[in-house]
Amino acid sequence: ARRRRRRRPAAEGSSPRDGGSMRCQVSVLYFARSAELAGLRCETLSVPREITSLQLWEEIVKVHPRLAVIRDQVVFAVRQEYVLLGDQLLVLQPGDEVAIIPPISGG
Repeated sequence: ARRRRRRRPAAEGSSPRDGGSMRCQVSVLYFARSAELAGLRCETLSVPREITSLQLWEEIVKVHPRLAVIRDQVVFAVRQEYVLLGDQLLVLQPGDEVAIIPPISGG
């Protein structure tokens, strides 16, 4: 009976059938002001595999509400490619790097 627990999907509360809500672990890197606001430089978060860049930002802000203040200036880099916040669909792979890059100069 002990072995049965391991068969559960890794993501609680999402059924394996609806592929859109499959989650994966990504590394989130915080730079400059975003690191100050989040209080750390990097962490691993579980997020949906298919998600728009704006939804991904919202997932991160749920964890670190103070980041909301830089929403309009922030740029993402996903796998080292720049992504603007919006409805662009990202298909994430486990272990992907998501960097939060606020403006370097105030302005």
